[in-house]
Amino acid sequence: MAALNGLHFLDSIDLVAPRDWDALLPRTPPPCLHHAYLHALEASACVGPDSGWIPRHATLWKEGRLIAAMPLYLKAHSWGEYVFDWAWARAYQQHGLDYYPKWLAAIPFTPIPGPRVLGLAHEARRTLVDGVRSLAENSGLSSLHVLFPDDDDLPLLQDAGLSVRHGVQFHWENAGKGANAYTDFADFLAGLNHDKRKKIRQERRRAAMHSLRMRWLDGHSAGPGDWAFLYRCYANTYALHRSTPYLNLDFFLRLASGLPDKVSLLLAEREDGPVACAFFLRDDEALYGRYWGAVEALPFLHFELCYYQAIEYCIRHGLRRFEGGAQGEHKLARGLMPARTQSVHWIADPRFRAAVDDYLDRERSQMGFYLDELGEHAPYRNGL
Repeated sequence: MAALNGLHFLDSIDLVAPRDWDALLPRTPPPCLHHAYLHALEASACVGPDSGWIPRHATLWKEGRLIAAMPLYLKAHSWGEYVFDWAWARAYQQHGLDYYPKWLAAIPFTPIPGPRVLGLAHEARRTLVDGVRSLAENSGLSSLHVLFPDDDDLPLLQDAGLSVRHGVQFHWENAGKGANAYTDFADFLAGLNHDKRKKIRQERRRAAMHSLRMRWLDGHSAGPGDWAFLYRCYANTYALHRSTPYLNLDFFLRLASGLPDKVSLLLAEREDGPVACAFFLRDDEALYGRYWGAVEALPFLHFELCYYQAIEYCIRHGLRRFEGGAQGEHKLARGLMPARTQSVHWIADPRFRAAVDDYLDRERSQMGFYLDELGEHAPYRNGL
């Protein structure tokens, strides 16, 4: 790779040295942006031709040095994205056009917002975006989509002609942070209104009646049996929804080995073994809820593992926020507040592009009203 110059699209993350990719990341990046995360997806075959996620990572080089990059894929479907464009695909099909494959810049199966245009220099990032936009236009494919970019990416992507779409997730914030951060879970509860505080206490009491021990592990302390149990629970959750899991056990094992400090596994156990678990990613600022599952149907255990234990973990470790993942208005009653997310889209066919842009204009307006409505139902006292 030492002789590379200019823009190159790579069919494997392994063609970039981990240190070179990670050098482009911001100071506290979400774990899913690390080279080791993307490598675990590809090496475990969760991402690749058989999955419908074909890597074509965009990279910009100067005298053999990587100066900008974007996780980029050819997508044969719209599964595993958490931003829904099925209606656009149907419209294409109804007019005798192929929507798939399409270009997608995203972290597979991961709705965690963060940078998607990686690089330290503004001009390098702009050159990369322009190159990806040119690729999409000259490829003959239907569209280009960038999912969950951060605010710093947005001007570059909009300048390249991509249109913004808004969504919503639910995040918990450690109130005040620093010296004013919550001291414990009781301190957090004290900030809620009476009804929500009472409801959470009742749910935690009901969960405690199962007499389960809670045990947090990371990539260093969790053993193969712990990861096997996680996968069993994860697959069971998908089976209950009559769906097929995107990830396999090999992915979790590789991720635990490659990023041992960035994974957190919560086990709920009896004396004879675990009955439920929740899996999280973490960095120095945030905890990210990802998967959960159980081998027994125990009331209120989901709320305990996925929200209340996670909030306690953040308070105990001084983390600024907990991101609860995609969708879920029920999270509002558990102290998570609505947070606007964004994606950007470019449609090749000018007729469809105009229709989609009009739709996105109306959708953004509706999303604003929806966020205002959610804010009116905030669980905190004095509207905090």
